[in-house]
Amino acid sequence: MRVLAFNASPKTEGNTAFLIRTALNELQREGFETDLVHIGDRALRGCTACGGCSRTSDSRCSLPDDGINDWIARISEADGFILGSPTYFADVTSEMKAFIDRVGYVSRANGGLLRHKVGAAVIAVRRCGSIHAFDTINHFFLINEMIVPGSSYWNMGIGRNPGEVASDEEGIRTMETLGRNMAWLLHRIAPVR
Repeated sequence: MRVLAFNASPKTEGNTAFLIRTALNELQREGFETDLVHIGDRALRGCTACGGCSRTSDSRCSLPDDGINDWIARISEADGFILGSPTYFADVTSEMKAFIDRVGYVSRANGGLLRHKVGAAVIAVRRCGSIHAFDTINHFFLINEMIVPGSSYWNMGIGRNPGEVASDEEGIRTMETLGRNMAWLLHRIAPVR
């Protein structure tokens, strides 16, 4: 089974990536194939509500391709995925917002490509706003009929400068628990998917 993770931080080796890798390490221990994709260093265009994905129903976004169609194809083949973002002004990065809007529209225009997949949000934060960012990603999961595992706390880690989140012991434990819970859930639902 495969779990993809998407990092919407412009820092490929920052706190968000560290938190995502912590969860992915637990999934790897449980035998999952994992991959981490960095989308925060891309210039992702937001959805224009052009309706092209509904007209073509080819599981592709109609905007000029900036990588999103490859990611949609990979998500379609994956059993679960993690979406990670740092907190910018109490919400996800603009790259994450463009990602969820475009992927969400394509999914819904093509019979629910994300339905019954497992999704988890991971948030890096300096101080405040993480719950709103966490909610933004979870709203995307829930409207796409996905299954969301919980953890021992909300899926966030605290740190500002790259590497600081490694000192957040509770955040690390939360990511480890998230990875184990995601693995447990995926093992349980795999036979019925």
